[in-house]
Amino acid sequence: MPNTGHIHHQNPDFFALWRPDIFLLMVLVGIVYFYFMGPGRKLFAESEPVSGGTKALMITALGVFYIAQGTPINFYGHSFLFSSHMLQMSLIYLVFPPLFYLGLPHWFVKSIIEIKWIKPWLYRVTHPLISVIIFNALFSFYHIPTIFNYMMEYHGLHLIYHWVLMVTAFQMWFPIFVKDPKWARVNGLQKMVYMFANGVLLTPACALLIFTQVLVYDVYVGAPQTLSFLPPIDDQQMGGVVMKIMQEIVYGIVLAYSFFEWYRSERKKEEQLDLDMMEALRPMQKSEASESRDSAVLKPNQVPSS
Repeated sequence: MPNTGHIHHQNPDFFALWRPDIFLLMVLVGIVYFYFMGPGRKLFAESEPVSGGTKALMITALGVFYIAQGTPINFYGHSFLFSSHMLQMSLIYLVFPPLFYLGLPHWFVKSIIEIKWIKPWLYRVTHPLISVIIFNALFSFYHIPTIFNYMMEYHGLHLIYHWVLMVTAFQMWFPIFVKDPKWARVNGLQKMVYMFANGVLLTPACALLIFTQVLVYDVYVGAPQTLSFLPPIDDQQMGGVVMKIMQEIVYGIVLAYSFFEWYRSERKKEEQLDLDMMEALRPMQKSEASESRDSAVLKPNQVPSS
């Protein structure tokens, strides 16, 4: 069993609980973002004004990241409450990346992914099949008790794996939110299948936590019971429930988003087809109208009978 006693005997100060460094980092990222969305927009050839809604989504994304990494959710999740840890992971991997993508305008994303030294390898690793497998495989691997216990004992290794998971989470969400036709390899209907597959692949890790009747993670064995109504085994099961509920909510919203995106695309296709058909029939209609006029002119006048 790993030696985790040092984790449970900390007296957290303000810095440990509220992480001003994470807050300042988010402020810095926000400043850089607003610069490129404002005065720095002229550096991008195809830039357009950015709506207030898009900017609000980015602010929300940065706020979610700080809540997950810079508040007591982070400290207690790595020391006392497994459910807090799973809430943190849900926010970072399931909520933060979609909001971040939605906060970036199309022209900005296109400018980044079309950079010559980025485009070749990024196009390969963001293939939908690769993306859906890598994130879910690494996420499930992380929650194998032996792996989890080992990583929680060595902070540096855990931090590295944490950032790897975040990168692969962005990789997983990329096929859903990329708008460039050259990069969008799944349509709206296929996106729904893609999200369904994500949900299926994430389920085993959650089920392991929800239905197990023994504590499987050593780091939480012997931890002080922070919440009197949540003993350790219930806390572990609650962690699986939190992750599954968050996954269902987020994936459900994205499924609805993908459905309406597909529906709007199909409606546009139908409307364009109707317009094309009307354009094709217009010469025939003109010809019929012309023939009707000519027939009326050539027809002899009829004299009413007395």
